Parts: sequence; C-alpha cells; structure tokens
Amino acid sequence: MSQERRGYVFAVAAYLSWGFFPFYFKYLRPSGPAEILAQRVLWSFLFMVAVVSVARGWPSVWRLRHDRRRFGLALAAGALIGVNWGVYIYGVNADRVVETSLGYFITPLVTVALGVAVLKERLRRAQWAALSIGLVAVIVLTLDYGHVPYIALTLTASFALYGLVKKHLAVPATDGLLLESAVLAPPALVYVAVLMANGESTFGHVSVGHTTLMVLAGAITAIPLLMFAAAANRITLSTIGLLQYLAPILQFGIGVLIFKEPMPPARLAGFALVWLALIVFTWDGIRYMHARTRSNRPSAVPLKAPAA
Repeated sequence: MSQERRGYVFAVAAYLSWGFFPFYFKYLRPSGPAEILAQRVLWSFLFMVAVVSVARGWPSVWRLRHDRRRFGLALAAGALIGVNWGVYIYGVNADRVVETSLGYFITPLVTVALGVAVLKERLRRAQWAALSIGLVAVIVLTLDYGHVPYIALTLTASFALYGLVKKHLAVPATDGLLLESAVLAPPALVYVAVLMANGESTFGHVSVGHTTLMVLAGAITAIPLLMFAAAANRITLSTIGLLQYLAPILQFGIGVLIFKEPMPPARLAGFALVWLALIVFTWDGIRYMHARTRSNRPSAVPLKAPAA
C-alpha cells in the first residue's frame, strides 16, 4: 500500500472515531466539562508515556527538545488541541451536538483556505465548486441560529490551526502527541487536585463504569489523534480538510436522531447543501484517483519491426 493510500486510511479512521465521540462524553456525566477535560488530558499523557516507552522512542523525544522551532510548534499544537477538546466537551454536555457538528463542517473550509494560502496547494475546479456550496451551507446554517455560533467557530479556528501546525511540525506522531499532552498535563493535574481537595471530584465516586470510561479517555483520545497525525504527514492539507466532513455527518446524525436536538426546515436545508458539496467532492476524488491509477500504469512496450 502506498504512503498516500495509508494517509487516506488513517484520516478516514480518525474522523469516524471522532464522529462517535458524542456518545462517549454523554456517558461521562455527571462530571462537569472542566473535570472531563482535565481527566482526559492526564490519561492521554499517561497513555502516550506508555506508548513511547514500549516503542523505545525516548531518544527522539529528547532530541526534539533541542529543536526550538519544532518544540515551539508542539507547544502551540498542545494549546490549540486543548481549547478544541474543552469546547467540544462543553458543547456535547450542553446538548448542542448539532452546533458542534456545524463547527466541524466549517473547519474543512478554513483548512483548505490555509492549505491554499500558506502551503500554496492547488485545488481542482470541482473541489472549488464543492467548497463554494459548502460555504453557502455554512451561511444558511449560521443565519438559522440567529446568533454567532461561538461553539462552532471556536472549534473551527482551533482545529484548523492545529492541522496547519501539525503539517509544519512533521515529527513522528507519538513524539508530537506526547509533547502536546505534556503541555496540558500540569494545569490539568492542578485542577484535579483542587477538585479532590474540595471534595468536588466525581472520579471514582460515581460507578465502576464511569471510572473505567475516564481511565480509557487516554486511549480513546490519543489513538484518533495519532491516526490524524500520520495522515497529515502523508496527504495534502486540502484533502485532510475535505475528508473531515465524515465526523460532523455522524455527529449531526447522533444529535438529531439519537439526542433529539431540534432541526427546523432552514437548518435542514443548510445541511442538505453540505451533503451536496460532499457528493461533488466524492465524485471528483474518485475520478481523480482513477485518472492517476491509469497514468501510473506502465505503457505497453512497442513491438519492434522485423529486420528487413
């Protein structure tokens, strides 16, 4: 399997995992969003310490400390993903899953714009058409809410910039994620300690299932991010941005069909436009991949004319 195909597999797997996250964070009630975020950070850090230890990757992590540019990018990535995690957890537990899905529908538009503006990536005409339809859909959905969708916009900005930073970081996925979680671990530990000291911590006091889900937050968080990082190093930022529609489609379905969040006609029309954009992009992607496959096939060796 080529590196590009591996990138597609990693990206799709990551976005499908994120699509089902609303179920996970709903099950962590009655813990508040801040406590869930802190526990998620700590268990993610411990999980990544274990992963790096098993992989014997500590020498490369230590070397990364002396690369100021990459170390600074890792710190920025940690801050951005921390904001993204916190806002997403708040949105899910505030029964605004549909709005979080709007945020992730907008994100690919910003990601693609960053890819074109910063990385000088080029889009085909069908991709421009898909983005234009998606932009109209975002405008319709924003007008339907009747207010600035701050949850959606914060998720958009934080994750689009996170993707851009990861593209420039270009380090092994385990090294980057370990540093990112290490950035967030100290404040998370302080917050958890304060909760415990005040008798306000829910960790270990709700049920065995609740405690288990908290502990598993490390693996559940880290594995999709590792797959995302692996994809970012193999395929273009524009492709990553457009594939990201997979996650909000699932989140939207969960919000409307499972959690019964309201879906007035105008909002439904906006999402219909998003789906139309996805159809255009998928058709173009399939056509493009077929064309590349044909062009990479070895041409037939011409037969030599018989000697006269």
